[in-house]
Order: sequence, then C-alpha cells, then structure tokens
Amino acid sequence: MTSFTRRHLAGGAVGLAALAAPHVARGETRRWRMVTSWPKRLPGPGMSAERVAERIAALSGGRLQITVHAAGELVPAFEVLDAVGGGVAEIGHTAAFYWQGKQPAAAFYTTVPFGLTPAEHVAWVEAGGGQALWDEVYAPFGVKPFMGGNTGVCMGGWFRAPLGGLAALRGLKVRALGLGGEVYRRLGATPQTTAPADILVSLQSGVLDGAEFVGPGTDIALGLYRVAPHYYGPGFNKPNGTGECLVSLSAWNALDADLKAIVAHACATEAGYALSEMERLNAEALAALIERHKVKLESFPAEIVEAARVQAVDVLAGIASQNTLARKVHDSYTGFRDRVAPWSRVSIRAVLEARGA
Repeated sequence: MTSFTRRHLAGGAVGLAALAAPHVARGETRRWRMVTSWPKRLPGPGMSAERVAERIAALSGGRLQITVHAAGELVPAFEVLDAVGGGVAEIGHTAAFYWQGKQPAAAFYTTVPFGLTPAEHVAWVEAGGGQALWDEVYAPFGVKPFMGGNTGVCMGGWFRAPLGGLAALRGLKVRALGLGGEVYRRLGATPQTTAPADILVSLQSGVLDGAEFVGPGTDIALGLYRVAPHYYGPGFNKPNGTGECLVSLSAWNALDADLKAIVAHACATEAGYALSEMERLNAEALAALIERHKVKLESFPAEIVEAARVQAVDVLAGIASQNTLARKVHDSYTGFRDRVAPWSRVSIRAVLEARGA
C-alpha cells in the first residue's frame, strides 16, 4: 500500500486544483463561514485562520470560498465548537483546550503542562496515533478536527507584580486556560477564562493580576506589557500551541474527494508555516519587548516549577479517570511522550547546550 506524506498530498492538492478550476465557470462554488476564537487578524492564530481560508480558495480554483469572522462577529470566542457542530458555520479556527469542559480529552490536542513540545506534538498526531483518537473525541460534536496552526512554545504569563515564590501565587486572579489553569488553581491562584480580546482591559481594571496567552509574537499585539511588565517563563503550563480547524461533519461529507484533500492540505500547510512564522515573530517581539518596552523577563522561582510539576501529574491522572475515551487519549499521549523523551534529550536539548544558547 502506498504511504502518502504531506509532500504527496501537496502535489496532489495542487493537481486537483488545476483539474477543478474549469468547474468554476459552471458556477459550482461553495461558500463557507469560518468562526474563530480570535480578534481580527491577530498575529499568530488570527492570521492562521485567514491563511487557511485563502489557501483553500486558491487550491480549489475558487470552488470553495470561506469568509472569516473574528470572535464575537457571529459567535463568542468560546462557542466555536457548538457553532460548527450545530451548523451555524461550516468551519472554525480555535484551540482544543477550550472544550475540556465538554470532553476532558480535548485539552491534550492543544497542550498540557510539562507535555510535548511542538515537534513532538506533531509527531504524536501525525505518526503516533493521535489523529485517529482526535477524530473519535470530536465525532459526537459533529465536527472533524485538523491541526491548523501552531504558536510554538508559550510563555508562563504576564504579572502586574513580581512573583517572589510559591506563596505569591495564592489568591492571584490569573487568566490561565486548559489544564495549565487547573495547575495554577492547585498552586493557590484563581484561574480565569478571559477571552483574548478582553485580557488587557481586565489587567488594567484589576480583574486580573496576571495572564498567560501565547508567546511574545502574539502577546505584544495585545499590549499586555503596558500594565503587567513582569514576563515569566518557562511556559511549563503550555509547552505547545496547536491551533485547530474544525470542519462540520455534514459539510465535510458533502465535499468531493478532491476538495477534502484540499482542505486537509491547507490545514497541514498552515500548521507547519505558522510554527515557522512564530519562531521568527517570537524572536523579534521578545527583543522589542525587552529593549523598547523595558519588559522584565523573569524566570519562575524553582519552587513554583517543582510544585507545578507535581500537580500536573495529578491533573493528567484526573483527566484520564473521567471516562474511557479520556483514558485512551491520556495513555496514547503520555506513552508517546515517554518514548520520545530520551531522543529529545540527546538531540534538541543536547544541541542547545552544545551551542551555548
């Protein structure tokens, strides 16, 4: 049996687009709406949503046109899953950990504390059995998931005041989503599920004492440094940042095989491109934050990281205990992490240590 890689799919999708182009003249055009969890054209995930739509239109020769809607235009940021599954929109761009309240296993498909790095995460989804389980997790909601972007390794968060130690977290109101938010709760903080567009105002008003979002390349666009100048790492709470495209199963099943290949290819291409772009943006933005905006780049005290690591093990075990599917995803994810960790130690970590940066 032939093994199809992204490269095969890339060539196939372009070829399919060329063959499909003549159909546009006969008026066979589909129009989809994309709802997102992001402010309009937000660097990182907001731009990923735009590029996915643009690639699908280009590769399909105009047969599939997608209008992108920012969070709040059609549905609120945290209602994308229901909107796509319920037929309000045919496609959405969002993050899986927003849905852990509906299905605990969903959180694994964005990131988990002390979990897989971006490259490891992609390997798990594409070559380690993760995609099949992801399809199974989302089928009851009437959607098909794809990786549709990646913001890379995230930062620990922005804080209005310095964190002297573990005791400093107690009582703090911190915008922290996903399983990382639960870790913060167990360390004594109060996690908040604030929509991206509302983070700055909440920090300014004192509703939030701190907030994690993504990384420098995206965070700088929200202006969080203006009121929370203490920027902490490492991002143990979010070591990866996969963005997801959700396609309505009914809309997906109505597509011809070539259009399905085009949608899948557009999402896969963006997953790779976005990670590359964010490496550049994060580096440039970090320099700007430190040199121009005088942000204080700080490391979490060791006792916070050590306590968080202990709590993360219990948090993941708690997710696994909630239902059979969550257990399957947990075991697949953590098993892959355990298998890949020895190689990551003698490859990526060793290379970084050797080059001295």
